[in-house]
Amino acid sequence: MKYDHKQIEQKWRANWEKAPINVETPDRKPYYCLDMFPYPSGNGLHVGHWRGYVLSDVWSRYKILGGHYVLHPMGWDAFGLPAENYAIQKKVHPAIATAENVANFKRQLHDISAIYDWDKEVNTTDPEFYKWTQWIFLKMFENGLAYEKEMPINWCPSCKTGLANEEVKEGCCERCGSTVTKKNLRQWMLKITNYAERLLNDLENLNWPEKVKKMQADWIGKSYGAEIDFEIEGSDEKVKVFTTRPDTLYGASFMVLAPEHKAVLNLVTKEQRAEVEKYVFDASTKSSVDRMADKDKTGVFLGCYAINPLNGVKIPVWISDYVLADYGTGAIMCVPAHDERDFAFAKKFDLPIIQVISKTGKEEELTEAYTEPGLMINSGDFNGMSSEEAKKAIPEFLETKNIGKKTTNYKLRDWVFSRQRYWGEPIPVVHCKCCGIVGVKEEELPIRLPEVESYEPTGTGESPLAAIDEWVNTTCPKCGGPAKRETNTMPQWAGSSWYFLRYPNPHNDKELVSKEDMKKWLPVDMYVGGIEHAVLHLLYARFYTKFLYDIGVVDFEEPFTRLFNQGMVTKNGAKMSKSKGNVISPDELVEKYGCDSLRMYELFIGPPELDSEWDDRGIEGVNRFLNKVWRLVDENKPVAETREMERLRHKLIRDITIRMEGFNLNTVVSGFMEYTNKLADLQKKEGGLDSETIKTLIVLLAPFTPHISEELWEAVGEKGSVFANTWPTYDEEKMKEDEIEIAIQITGKITGRMTVSPEAPEAEVIAKAKELVAAKLEGKIIVKEIYVKGRIVNLVVK
Repeated sequence: MKYDHKQIEQKWRANWEKAPINVETPDRKPYYCLDMFPYPSGNGLHVGHWRGYVLSDVWSRYKILGGHYVLHPMGWDAFGLPAENYAIQKKVHPAIATAENVANFKRQLHDISAIYDWDKEVNTTDPEFYKWTQWIFLKMFENGLAYEKEMPINWCPSCKTGLANEEVKEGCCERCGSTVTKKNLRQWMLKITNYAERLLNDLENLNWPEKVKKMQADWIGKSYGAEIDFEIEGSDEKVKVFTTRPDTLYGASFMVLAPEHKAVLNLVTKEQRAEVEKYVFDASTKSSVDRMADKDKTGVFLGCYAINPLNGVKIPVWISDYVLADYGTGAIMCVPAHDERDFAFAKKFDLPIIQVISKTGKEEELTEAYTEPGLMINSGDFNGMSSEEAKKAIPEFLETKNIGKKTTNYKLRDWVFSRQRYWGEPIPVVHCKCCGIVGVKEEELPIRLPEVESYEPTGTGESPLAAIDEWVNTTCPKCGGPAKRETNTMPQWAGSSWYFLRYPNPHNDKELVSKEDMKKWLPVDMYVGGIEHAVLHLLYARFYTKFLYDIGVVDFEEPFTRLFNQGMVTKNGAKMSKSKGNVISPDELVEKYGCDSLRMYELFIGPPELDSEWDDRGIEGVNRFLNKVWRLVDENKPVAETREMERLRHKLIRDITIRMEGFNLNTVVSGFMEYTNKLADLQKKEGGLDSETIKTLIVLLAPFTPHISEELWEAVGEKGSVFANTWPTYDEEKMKEDEIEIAIQITGKITGRMTVSPEAPEAEVIAKAKELVAAKLEGKIIVKEIYVKGRIVNLVVK
């Protein structure tokens, strides 16, 4: 027989459609394995996308062989900027472009032969799906978590929409790469900050990569410190600052406010006003990310002075764009002797640098900020105290004087939730002159996105929906009077923050998720996707789940029990993208080498959690390996099992199983290659292999290379699918060697070798060694006898 991958793969795909391998029976335990669903771009899938989908499919098939009935669904994150920008570029309506892209993705996913249950397919643009996205928003609105606010937000001048902080990468829009500016707009916000503490604390018990948990913890950014009130000289105004270093208060030599701070225009002197107003405007054109990253500190003196509440010293008040209005209080006390940013600012503007913490307890000449713990100096009654003690003592003293208090702060900000675009879920509220903002009635959901001819963004800060009078004008659900629909739409994240709850029964029109489905399937057992979603998507999904838990919709607080983030596949050292011209399409590779070869190479390319460089030559090696397996089985003449065959079979099962459970899938593939070579040598030596060893190899390979495994299973005379089997088990006793070879050393130098039973007593092994090298021991005195079990005997002589 010849290994004809085209014929074999076509045959088994057809067979699986008639007789699915993933069948629910009373004895199979439910298991939910989920891919992070893609947004269907016009570029289609490349081999980097395949990597994650192959990983999750291998795991799903492994679980089937482990006795599970697996929910392994697929869907489409099809609302939002990517889909709309693509449609604008192609001059095609987003609904049409999205449908075409979904069809192409489904064709390509078919080539992977993943066991997706297409009856469970979801699409965030389907009104029957986004009905429940809108329902969740209504519940958040009713519970005070969704609110409206006018604020300066990140604005992409190319996409012509507002962006959340998380959507800005190095000062640029993560979708189109344009430089992000600021714009004052009416926005819908979600109070994710209400959940900051729970989002942080619950990370501890998650079976997630430590790297991801740290990224989330850093984003939430909990810090302990103090809020301190500073009086302003000649004014009734007070400025409150937040500091994580209250121990350095005596060293505060100036204060810096964010340019947007509400006190700026009240405090600025007449002489400084023009310069300050220009600086405030310039700062408004920069993104928060750029402002924090800019190493060249800029600022303007307001012309006024604050009073240090501990020592009464006057300190100048400045504004600088490295202070953000939405972090802490938007004002900081600056201690250049003990903060690197403040040190750079003080040096540039020739401001005082006062050391208040010293390693030795004595004042030193500082060439850079001293940021380590030490002893307090120049700090009044706190002199001589350790800085760690002062961190507690000074806030307590401030509280007794009613000029400050201990507090906790978070970097996490409320979520900017609305977009000024067409292609998104309509926000289900209306604006009524009498009643204010009113949520629509639940029975009116979904509020469907109207069909329009012009969906391009306006650039004015208004959504294109605002121009559709017949859709905008409606009646108030509360008073029945005239009202206008909300015209901002939800961000792409809205649907992806909860979609995993819908897969168990996407056709349930009575409730978001039923108690029965929830008990059976949720939370997700294994979630597979890229590390790029470590902060955004995962944080939002956790927030949504906790909210739904609070209102009794779900009975768990964390959505994903286990998480695996696969690394990117790079080409020429860069992420694959059409603009770089380094995209490798799977289509031609499947045609030339077959799906099984590509599946296995995607796993073999490197540790699955790390980025790996694509090399076209690698898939040729994997294809040669599959041909070797084919010949090993096809040309085998079954023989009686030998002890060596049994031992090798159990070692194979053990090594593959341990590597699978550890998700070390690249070493699984190398293990198959290593053992196949050993089996081929044994086959040649014995004239064949026993049937049990051959069948075990086929079953173990099945999750990785399902088509060739099914064909070989049939070729050895077995009926039904290879996936009707159970994953093989191993016996440690049957892996033990009858005899092992060990080295004999005389004073550390190898002088011979011998074979012994691995269980032979030490005295017996040493005696045998001395007997074998007796001639070399003549005239020498043995001063020490050492036996390293299973490895060496060392006879130390003089």
